[in-house]
Amino acid sequence: MADTTARGLRLVADVPAALADYDAYTAALGGRTPAIFLDYDGTLTPIVSRPELAVMSDESRATVDALAKKLPVAVVSGRDRPDVEKLVGIESLIFAGSHGFDIHVPGREAIGSDVIEKYTPVLDKVDARLHEVLDPIPGALVERKRFSIAAHYRLVSDEDYPRFRAALDEVEAEAPDLKEKLGKKVFELQPKIDWDKGKCVLHLLQVLGLEGDEYVPMFFGDDVTDEDAFRELQGRGVSVICADPAADLERKTYATFRVDTVDDVIGLLRRMTP
Repeated sequence: MADTTARGLRLVADVPAALADYDAYTAALGGRTPAIFLDYDGTLTPIVSRPELAVMSDESRATVDALAKKLPVAVVSGRDRPDVEKLVGIESLIFAGSHGFDIHVPGREAIGSDVIEKYTPVLDKVDARLHEVLDPIPGALVERKRFSIAAHYRLVSDEDYPRFRAALDEVEAEAPDLKEKLGKKVFELQPKIDWDKGKCVLHLLQVLGLEGDEYVPMFFGDDVTDEDAFRELQGRGVSVICADPAADLERKTYATFRVDTVDDVIGLLRRMTP
């Protein structure tokens, strides 16, 4: 079996390429049954300028659907669960939205966090304040989710970014009960609770009865928020980052393997389909 022990952070360029060294990749699975966890944006669909434009291709959907007929497959996304469920359009999948705060397993009631319901008034207030200070900035986008608020700056010019950051800092200072989570060209404000994608994956493994040695948990992702899952799976599972080292020379990751593009993610999943 390939070495999947904890390594800490390393440059993406130093992470083995799963497709180029597929033998090492399969060796890391050790003949166990994969339990697969997939991010959505940047993993199953390319990163786009606006969240509503991130549409999964028919080929990607067919590949994931075929895989889910053979193996446990869950989508763990920062999007609201109903949003990502609609975008993926495969009813048999397990979905965890809002970075794992909102989980649905087919045939069961949704698993939500009653604790964070108390944060709704805070989120409502911060949402209004963010619109107040960010809407005047060209390209800034405020996206309200059920359990968080995303402040996107992908379309904000370099000239306007300091203004964007200063406005965000102003609002965050008014909301000590929220924490900031960095993503790709987005800052997400979430309830200050010890919960993330990694803890969500561990929770799902327990709920679904997939903690035994016969299973190998696998997480596919691209963003900074996915590093929480990569880190949790070090030494016990396999993780794959979708990142081109040539495009991000300084990016570091906890991932076990890498692929360069979304097409490579789909190609790897296709090869894995029993």
